[in-house]
Amino acid sequence: MSIHPFSRFLSFAYLAEAGFILLVVPWTQFWERNYFVESGALLSELLQNHFVRGAISGVGLLCIAGALLELQALVRSAFQRAPRA
Repeated sequence: MSIHPFSRFLSFAYLAEAGFILLVVPWTQFWERNYFVESGALLSELLQNHFVRGAISGVGLLCIAGALLELQALVRSAFQRAPRA
C-alpha cells in the first residue's frame, strides 16, 4: 500500500515544524513566562528543570528525524514515478 505524495509532504511539514518548536522553545523566554510556569510552584520547578527541557528538546530531535525520513521517502517515490528515457 503506497501513501499519496501530498500526504507524505504534509506529514513531513508537520513533523519538521513540531520538531523545530519542541527543540527551540524550551530554551526561550516564552517557556519561562507562560501560564503553566507561573500557575504553581511545583509545576514551575518541574518545567524549569534543565533535564525536562532537554527531554522535550530530545522529542523535538526525534520529530525532526521522522521528518527527514518522510522527506527521504517522498523523494524516493518521486524518482520511482519519473519516466525513464
